Amino acid sequence: MQLSIIIVNYNVKYFLEHCLLSVIKACKEIEAEIFVVDNNSTDGSEAYLTPKFPTVKFTWNNKNLGFGKASNSVLKDTTGDYVLFLNPDTIVPEDCFTKCISFFNAYANCGALGVRMIDGSGNFLKESKRCLPTPIAGLFKMIGITSALPNSSFFAKYYAGNLPEKENNKVEVLAGAFMMLSKKAIELTKGFDESFFMYGEDIDLSFSVTKAGLQNYYLGETTIIHFKGESTQKKDASYIKHFYGAMQLFIDKHYKTTALKYAAMSWAISAGKAIAKIKNLIPSKEVIKTSTSINALFIGEEEEYEKVKHLLKGSRYASPLLTLLKDNDQIRKLILQKNIDAIILAPGNIFSNVEIIKTVSHLPNACKFLFYESSADSIIGSHNKNERGEFISNF
Repeated sequence: MQLSIIIVNYNVKYFLEHCLLSVIKACKEIEAEIFVVDNNSTDGSEAYLTPKFPTVKFTWNNKNLGFGKASNSVLKDTTGDYVLFLNPDTIVPEDCFTKCISFFNAYANCGALGVRMIDGSGNFLKESKRCLPTPIAGLFKMIGITSALPNSSFFAKYYAGNLPEKENNKVEVLAGAFMMLSKKAIELTKGFDESFFMYGEDIDLSFSVTKAGLQNYYLGETTIIHFKGESTQKKDASYIKHFYGAMQLFIDKHYKTTALKYAAMSWAISAGKAIAKIKNLIPSKEVIKTSTSINALFIGEEEEYEKVKHLLKGSRYASPLLTLLKDNDQIRKLILQKNIDAIILAPGNIFSNVEIIKTVSHLPNACKFLFYESSADSIIGSHNKNERGEFISNF
């Protein structure tokens, strides 16, 4: 077996549906096994997903174990030369896994590998590549200097800003949304530290990989979509508690013996938590929801178009315009000419997920994107990293 894929699900059944469909496509050229561990979802995930994916190995927990513990719970059952920890709110391109495995084969010291990630609006996710947290890097991020100087090796160290997003490079920290490890790295690290319930476990595992004498790499030549907001609500008090608690746990584990650095990092965490709480008190701009219909463009095959129209019946996207265009410049012109507000993308013979991800990257601010996968019973999208995504389904 070449690859074992582990996905932890919690109340995101429609996003997981699309994730699994894209993963299965990406596994066509390799031997792979897929594990889904559900952390006691209450959205009907089991009844919805089990009949759709007979080849997936599901585990249905009766309580929420947290991300790391749930992931580790099936590690003993994996037989792959590589193990991929993957978030359920992702879409992977067809050539993603083959490119990753080829990279491992080319770099014997590669213990863990991450990839370039964009959100559901096509924006690059800076957490795709990061450095280990330091007080000064955290301070620059908190006060906004990192955002003002995003390519600086000093002021944007938090996100390894000096490293080009589309180039392969050694990095210190990978994102848990997509983290592929070699069998050797799994044996040396034993997977995630289960002390971390949610957040921080990817930083800790990345650090453990390098402490074991291996290297973390960022693969900029392949891109996945990560729908931020499904598992992270940054305006939520629970997020603030768990995130900063995880950061404290990390420095307690790795820096307590160095008193000065530990004190500085503890201060930075406390300051970050206080600032986050203050920001949380500032009311968000109210989004006025309207029932007015939205002009939408469907890019895909006519057969899929009929299925999508059925799913959209009664929604604000009820009658999308059909096009078979593939050229992004032509699509952009059509958007402007027809006053298109949303694009519904469907992979098939016309469009692959590779091409769809490129399209989303090239048209990040033109309108919002929705995604439909052949045989899916839902349409999904996510347009704000701090809010829940959108889904449309007749189920």
